[in-house]
Amino acid sequence: MRLVCDPVYGEVDLTASAEELSRLAAAVAAGEGWLDATASPGGNALAGVEVKGTSGPGVLVRRDPERQILVISGDSASRAVLADNLWGMASAEDGGHLHVDYFPGHFYLAEGSLPLVVNSPHGPMPAR
Repeated sequence: MRLVCDPVYGEVDLTASAEELSRLAAAVAAGEGWLDATASPGGNALAGVEVKGTSGPGVLVRRDPERQILVISGDSASRAVLADNLWGMASAEDGGHLHVDYFPGHFYLAEGSLPLVVNSPHGPMPAR
């Protein structure tokens, strides 16, 4: 798994194998877990993802600047939606990416969540 945080916009880019995305989805669904990320060149790489269950409301995606990790926390119903989306990316047979972006009134993300881009294990969207 590779996690890179854009220093200007705060968006986190997540690239992972189908197996790694499935493990992340399982941790999100369970409300606990840790997944290591591989080191990337440059100073914007994050060391891993920590998942924590909280009372919510919603899922909060944030960066812990002291530990240089991504933290995903939230209530079980909201985490279940994110986990389903992650499993969908892990099991998709074509390329693409998933944007997980907060907007006012978002049904499962909490205000203050960082934008997250989850890349397909099969690469970018196929050219048509």
